[in-house]
Amino acid sequence: MARSLRVAPEYIEKVKSALRRNSYPSLQKFAEDVNPSLSTVKNFFGGIGIDYENFREICEKLGLDWQEIAHKEPETQPPKPQSTNGEPSPFITGAPITQPRYFFGREKELKRLFNLLKRHPLQNAVIIGKKRSGKTSLLHYLKNITTTPAQQLRPEQKSDWLRHPENYRWIFVDLQDARMQSRENLLKYILESLKLQVPTPCDLDRFMDVVSNNLHSPTVILLDEIGVGLQRCPELDDGFWESLRSLATNHTGGNLAFILATPESPLELAKSTGHSSPFFNIFGYTAYLGALTQIEARELITSSPIPFIDEDVDWILTQSCCWPLLLQILCREKLFNLEEGENNDNWREEGLQQMKPFC
Repeated sequence: MARSLRVAPEYIEKVKSALRRNSYPSLQKFAEDVNPSLSTVKNFFGGIGIDYENFREICEKLGLDWQEIAHKEPETQPPKPQSTNGEPSPFITGAPITQPRYFFGREKELKRLFNLLKRHPLQNAVIIGKKRSGKTSLLHYLKNITTTPAQQLRPEQKSDWLRHPENYRWIFVDLQDARMQSRENLLKYILESLKLQVPTPCDLDRFMDVVSNNLHSPTVILLDEIGVGLQRCPELDDGFWESLRSLATNHTGGNLAFILATPESPLELAKSTGHSSPFFNIFGYTAYLGALTQIEARELITSSPIPFIDEDVDWILTQSCCWPLLLQILCREKLFNLEEGENNDNWREEGLQQMKPFC
């Protein structure tokens, strides 16, 4: 069953009144102010089913409650041609979440992390959580949320964490990427990301000179899987880490900060892998990622394009214990169940089976 919504017949006149109330003289003029095409806009006002994301965007623009005016039984439509990127998945289970609109929760951690980054000097932080707790997704969210256009976010999703987000430079480094495990490649990548000249050869001394002399805007380097860098990358030795510490504390005027993601304390990791660099002493705040709050978990669940009944919501909350990945798995299975028009509880058994490797 296609994820589509249409205006219920009894609300057609209400949406047309909203168009006039918002001073749009025609559908053509309204379509110029929204992402959906004119044909999609015409379908909306005609009570014909359209993609749920377009439906919600149009309602938001008109100041309408999309859940109120939507026809309560999603209709079956012929399959639509897919874009080259495919249809976005509302529940993501096998990869980090990179689009902010699909990221939920972590309000407390976000407040603290952005407080460290919105004042001068920028301060360093560590994100600690067990596997699949959302560490990588949180790094991507920090990097993207402040510059993502409002129309690509959920209604009322907070994005004004920084006063001048356009001035910030964010560099995401995945140390599981074999290319990042070479010292020269990693240094080149950082310089290219900063749009600074790459010296030849790009050794540590020349890298330090270029960054020290040219980094004048707030910059945050997000280091994912720091444990891999310590355990498997002999080129990232104590001299390398000590140079990064020196940059952050002495040579960039407070404009450089690091945020690490790791399943355990970086100090303990450094000790267990034979590293003694003082780099791992500069992290004054640690965000510990546990389960989401009930409120955050419910927000994730209610983002489903097809609403779940209360009984299923309560079951999902109980079985997942509000852990992000488990929530995503169970929501995905329930949504599949609804899309296929099934009226049974088989999705619960399948969801529990899919959860097993992560419990």
